[in-house]
Amino acid sequence: MNCRLQMSFRWVVLCCCCLSLWACQGSPFNQNDTSYRYQQPSQDGIGKVYMGREIAQVMGYEGAYWLERPSRELQEHPQLVVDLLDLEPDAIAADIGAGSGYMTQRLAQAVPNGKVFAVDVQPEMIDLLNQRIVEEDLTAIEPVLGTTADPKLPPNSIDLALMVDAYHEFEYPREMMEHLWTALRPGGQVVLAEYRAENPLVMIKRLHKMSEAQVKRELTAIGFEWLKTEESLPQQHLLFFSKPMAAESTTAPAPTT
Repeated sequence: MNCRLQMSFRWVVLCCCCLSLWACQGSPFNQNDTSYRYQQPSQDGIGKVYMGREIAQVMGYEGAYWLERPSRELQEHPQLVVDLLDLEPDAIAADIGAGSGYMTQRLAQAVPNGKVFAVDVQPEMIDLLNQRIVEEDLTAIEPVLGTTADPKLPPNSIDLALMVDAYHEFEYPREMMEHLWTALRPGGQVVLAEYRAENPLVMIKRLHKMSEAQVKRELTAIGFEWLKTEESLPQQHLLFFSKPMAAESTTAPAPTT
C-alpha cells in the first residue's frame, strides 16, 4: 500500500513539473496576452478568437493541389489581382502564405528587375516552391521559412506584402502584422484578398471568409491606413492598406481595440 501511494505521489509531482515547464516555455494560451481569447473550437476553427473573429484552421501542405486547381483562374482571377497591385518593375514584394507559389510566380513576372520573398510556415510548401523555381527558372523568387508569428523578413526590406486567402488562418495575426510593419518601408502597402463574408452565395467555409469591416478593424488597429477596396474580383475583396510615410519607427504602434 505504501509503495502504491509513493508511486502515485511521484506521478502527481511529475505531472506538475511538466505543466510548469510547459507554462514557462510559453503556451499559446498565455493568460497575460489580452489580444486573444479562447473557446471551444468550432468546425474549421482553432478556438482562438482575435477581435471577435475565430481563427480558421490552416490548410496543410497535403492540400496543395487545391491551390493549383484549374477552376481557380475563373474563381479568383489571379492575374487581375497582380495587375491591380500596379507594381513597379524593380519593386520588392512578399507573398505571405505563398503555399505552392501559385501567386508568387505571377508576382515575379510583374517585377522583372525586383524580387519576391515567398513566405510560408510549412517546410513542405517551401520544398514545392523550390521545385517550382527550378522548373520555371524563377530566379527573382527567394523562399523564406517563417513562423506562425513572424514572416522572418528584414526590416525596411519590402514595398508590398500580398496575402491571398491566407490572413484568416494566421495563428498570431497581431504579431504577424507587427512584423510586417517592420519589414515594410514607409509608404509600403499590405494587400489582402479574402472571400466576401457578407455574401452567403460565396460557397466557402464560414471561417475562411472575412468581411471588409473585420479586415479594416484588425489592420487599422495595428496602425495601417486603409487606402481602398477593390471589388472587381468575382468572389473576393481586395483590400489595400499602407504604412504611413511619416512612420519613423520600424516598430508598429501599440495595437488599439
